[in-house]
Amino acid sequence: MAGLLDAVELAARRGGRVVFAGLSFLAAPGEALLLLGPNGAGKSTLLRLLAGLLRPAAGHVAWDGEEVGADPAAHGARTRYLGHQDAIKPSLTPIEDLRFWSRLRGGDPAAALDALGLSPLAALPCRTLSAGQRRRLALARLTLGDAPLWLLDEPTLGLDSASVDRLGGLLAGHRGRGGIVLAATHLPLPLPGARELRL
Repeated sequence: MAGLLDAVELAARRGGRVVFAGLSFLAAPGEALLLLGPNGAGKSTLLRLLAGLLRPAAGHVAWDGEEVGADPAAHGARTRYLGHQDAIKPSLTPIEDLRFWSRLRGGDPAAALDALGLSPLAALPCRTLSAGQRRRLALARLTLGDAPLWLLDEPTLGLDSASVDRLGGLLAGHRGRGGIVLAATHLPLPLPGARELRL
């Protein structure tokens, strides 16, 4: 799972204005970076850029020395991105949702449900889930496959304290296997020893 994420002199524009420029950092296996800053500082933009969903206005992102733009499919396979929207189809059940994603990524849908305490809800239509339950389902997708880079935008949105504790266990396990976590947040996250990157 090991790999090194290297961001070099990144700049991003949104709506014709520069959101950030000259941003450089490294993230090594097992590390976590907290992206901090006020609303509009570019935290979500940076995560989308690192996920390959946006192109930088300047600079580049590399994984183990290779620019990620050279092989977008390979970068997509190594990355799990959780944005503000949970991207859940209301007519599916949680187990159906995770089975769909497991066909693309591998992994065990039942174990993913269990990791986020969703097993009792496995057969309910997703339209009946609360906001916190939908967020937990989106987080469960992180456990499918073996992607080393997790990019999380406000991952605790809508979660109760027990669910935040479960998330802490997932993050610790991922980092223990050599995975990297970058998370944008306004609230404390269960990421002991994380470095801070202020935008």
